[in-house]
Amino acid sequence: MAVTSRDIAREIGLSQSTVSRALRGDPRVTPATRERVREAAERLRYVPDAAARTLTTGRTQIVGVVVADITNPFYPEIVEVLHGELGQEGYATVLLNEPRADDLAGQLRGRSVDGLIVVSALLDEQFARQLSRLGMPVVLLNRDVDDTAVDCVVSDNVAGGALAADHLLALGHRRIGLVAGPANTSTARDRERGMRQALAQHGVPLDDSLRRSGSFSHHSGHQGCLELLRLPQPPTALVCASDVVAFGALDAAKRLGVAVPERLAVVGYDDVAMAGWEAFSLTTIRQPMAQMARRAVQLLMERLRPGTSGEEPQREVFPPHLVKRETTAPPA
Repeated sequence: MAVTSRDIAREIGLSQSTVSRALRGDPRVTPATRERVREAAERLRYVPDAAARTLTTGRTQIVGVVVADITNPFYPEIVEVLHGELGQEGYATVLLNEPRADDLAGQLRGRSVDGLIVVSALLDEQFARQLSRLGMPVVLLNRDVDDTAVDCVVSDNVAGGALAADHLLALGHRRIGLVAGPANTSTARDRERGMRQALAQHGVPLDDSLRRSGSFSHHSGHQGCLELLRLPQPPTALVCASDVVAFGALDAAKRLGVAVPERLAVVGYDDVAMAGWEAFSLTTIRQPMAQMARRAVQLLMERLRPGTSGEEPQREVFPPHLVKRETTAPPA
């Protein structure tokens, strides 16, 4: 038979209401009493009844995390941090792995969550309307959505794009190509903007014949790089919208026998764990994703507190950093 809060109350001589408050973390219960309840609950192998807790508190203690493609190594690294941070706050995680995140209401139908962290936001009016209609706290992580009144945690992607361009220019490259990401994402838009601005400031505007675009995928990087390297005058350096795109570009260069970095310098973006593997040793722009994910959880917890729904949304921007490895060098 399942152990209940009444069993814990009898075990340690407290009222059932005090035990229930202690199990919910109610601040009216002293730390010493909460610890007595916790020890008794552990000793009796008490498992909270989620349905009963929801009826009592109006909360499910579940947070939804929306990502675009869980097979992309960028997302599991974020999800791991989010899962750990939410767990410490007493929340379970429901992962919504969707190729499109512009129908959140439909995705959430039948799922009871207290709030959302969206890692795959899109730049369009329909998505902005979806966010405003959800009726729950939402935090955007990694991407921004224009004219949307929700909390947002991003890195400075414009500065990151400029860092990539400045690094290649400092090495002496002038014929610099780009494999951009999807136009309907703030990350792709802002990274390209930063790159273009830095190149223009040095009198080397981006040659649009050296630009290709696609998804944040290996296929996109592979196809884009193949096309660029087959040009009569190929680029000597390539900026990629993400590390996964850069991995595809490296494979394309290998397929065509183009030595990296001797004949082609490659810069990625994100600094996923694989970027540091010896097989890649990818020069890239690092986003402090663990710090950003932790801050996203903090903002969501703040929004879940009573009386905070009317407060102005916060937008927090983290600085990116250049990580030099073995895929960049001066042009031959």
